[in-house]
Amino acid sequence: MTAGRAAEEHRSRRQAQPGPTTAVREPQQDRSRATQQRLLEATVECLYRYGWSGATTTVIAERAGVSRGAQLHHYPTRAALVLAAVQHLAERRAEEIRAEAANLAAGLTRTERVDQVIDLLAAAFTGPLFVAALEVWVAARTDPELRDALVPLEALVGREMHRLTVEVLQADESKPGVREAVQATLDLLRGLGVANLLTDDTPRRNQLLATWKQQLATHL
Repeated sequence: MTAGRAAEEHRSRRQAQPGPTTAVREPQQDRSRATQQRLLEATVECLYRYGWSGATTTVIAERAGVSRGAQLHHYPTRAALVLAAVQHLAERRAEEIRAEAANLAAGLTRTERVDQVIDLLAAAFTGPLFVAALEVWVAARTDPELRDALVPLEALVGREMHRLTVEVLQADESKPGVREAVQATLDLLRGLGVANLLTDDTPRRNQLLATWKQQLATHL
């Protein structure tokens, strides 16, 4: 083999192999994503456990097991961290609802499907994710900066939740009154979720939902 041919093959092998920058970058990106995930999960948990006043960035970083510097690197302000957590918990809640709806038995009648879907939606509006989001809503009422950032995000979350509810109910919004009935369902569930915060409101909630399920099945 000539010297020129050997040099060419050597260059080809070097080009084919991933460079050190690529090899290092991917693990760093994975670690960064893992850190962000831990921070978001910890934020939701702290909001649920300690409320807005207790869910400080220091407490969240400790709960996530990351340094204060790492937390500031990814989310430089408390508002940035909390807003990212709100979006994260909304996505989580949607994934859970979609997964549970996919497991519903095949061949359900309209009434049976409405009954089961409303039950799983009601659970979402009384669980930890809803409580964590509510803590942020209340705080935003007296925090202009947080409110200005939260309002458009919540509008987006609200549209996605409406779309998801239509999907799992298998509703046809081209029919008159269906869109309004779906939105009324979400408003009702949200209100019942708030009513359940201080005391167990299960009996009254179940009675109201039983009545609404019949009306919704008729609308759909």
